[in-house]
Amino acid sequence: MEKILVSACLMGRKVRYDGRAKTSSAALLAGWREEGRLVPFCPEVAGGLPVPRPASEIEGGLGGAAVLAGSARVLTSDGADVTAAFVAGARGALAVARANGIRMAVLKEGSPSCGALSVYDGSFSGRRTPGQGVTTALLESEGIRVFGEDDLEAAAGYLRTLEG
Repeated sequence: MEKILVSACLMGRKVRYDGRAKTSSAALLAGWREEGRLVPFCPEVAGGLPVPRPASEIEGGLGGAAVLAGSARVLTSDGADVTAAFVAGARGALAVARANGIRMAVLKEGSPSCGALSVYDGSFSGRRTPGQGVTTALLESEGIRVFGEDDLEAAAGYLRTLEG
């Protein structure tokens, strides 16, 4: 049975920057949870950041690949550089995925760690820009397919493909 890495906040864990969860009520996630497929993980907490914590965004909205390449930083709303924690968390997610033979993930869209299609633009104004979070960029670069929580039908299709 294929395991799926999933953002811990989607599973009801209070790990987000604001101390809350973003619990998903999606039937597909509930079914996968019952089957024992889901491996919850929060890269930001794993990277050493506290709960709650200041909001963070990737400067310039450049995306996770730029952070991993060293050409962009992750900054908090008060200007602190938390890039190292985001990179450490991404590496932790990859280690957990490898340890569990995981080939796909469902992560929280928009997050500077987990965004699959978009991230906030770095201005702390609520605007999003196309791009990936740091964890998503690392997982995808290592062949692990990442889906946002709003793209579960595509994730289910990919799961069917993996299981043949």
